[in-house]
Amino acid sequence: MFIPRIGEENDAQFEPGMLRRGLDFAGLVNKKSFGLTLLLFACVLYLSYSFNSCLVANLNRALRQQRSHGGLLSYVGTASTPVIRVPESREHGIKKETVVRVVPLTWTGVQDPASMNGNETSDLVDGSPKYRFLRHQGLRPTRKLPDALIIGVKKGGTRALLEFIRLHPDVRAAGSEIHFFDRFHDKGFQWYRHHMPPTLEGQLTMEKTPSYFVTREVPQRVHEMNPATKLLVVVRDPVTRAISDYTQVSSKKPGMLRFEELAFLNGTGGSGLVDTSWGPVKIGVYARHLERWLHCFPLEQMLFVSGERLIVDPAAEMARVQVWVYLSFSIGIRD
Repeated sequence: MFIPRIGEENDAQFEPGMLRRGLDFAGLVNKKSFGLTLLLFACVLYLSYSFNSCLVANLNRALRQQRSHGGLLSYVGTASTPVIRVPESREHGIKKETVVRVVPLTWTGVQDPASMNGNETSDLVDGSPKYRFLRHQGLRPTRKLPDALIIGVKKGGTRALLEFIRLHPDVRAAGSEIHFFDRFHDKGFQWYRHHMPPTLEGQLTMEKTPSYFVTREVPQRVHEMNPATKLLVVVRDPVTRAISDYTQVSSKKPGMLRFEELAFLNGTGGSGLVDTSWGPVKIGVYARHLERWLHCFPLEQMLFVSGERLIVDPAAEMARVQVWVYLSFSIGIRD
């Protein structure tokens, strides 16, 4: 068979049969290529579907095993929880650090207690896998009134204490300040209970509202709820606390008078007479407020936590708290 090349001058001509056979051959090749491509695509699709099915099955099996073996309760001592190490100091050549294992807590508290009325009695509970597993076992968590209260003081370190204590697996705490005993007491204990997180048998329910400590009516109201309530008070150097309080307020009120103009009776501090009726100073006169609480509760039911030690030695201070509220020791120092 002779095929002429472009540019060559010759008189060769294609035979009709030759052209037809060439076209048939090209069509056959195209059909085979399309078939092979289709077959290859089907194989890839099948392998992809099989791989994804196996992956999903393995994930589901792993989740079921995790829920059955470790989903009932989370313990701080388990190796699966992330670790936070806070370096502290060296004593006698030994390096100390605070070791905290973070236990996931899904309760975030009520965003705005004032926006909820007494008729809202939602029975929603924690939607985490742990509690879904418990409901299947007939161990549905319930809401209850708090066993312990962080009652003060403002700018003393109450938020730090709450965040530390919430790391404990046996503690469930409302995430926001409920202000039940000083603002919403007329709504009743049923309203208060529905602002508490769902808890299991044996878990400690807590709430933090710093203004409780300085509000006159609160001690008697807490006693009416439960005379055995444990009370935690975070105290701090009164001067440092007052300055911190003033700084927070003045940052929201431009043009506010200087601290010394408000803290002293003559506005200069020259006479040394402190105005104890001014809010930031008044809160720091701890003895005045403590006297009202001691009329309703014995001193043994109150724990005074040092706001300064929560900063410089948090592990030691949290050890005191855990012992006092009868919690297992879960936050400590590793040498």
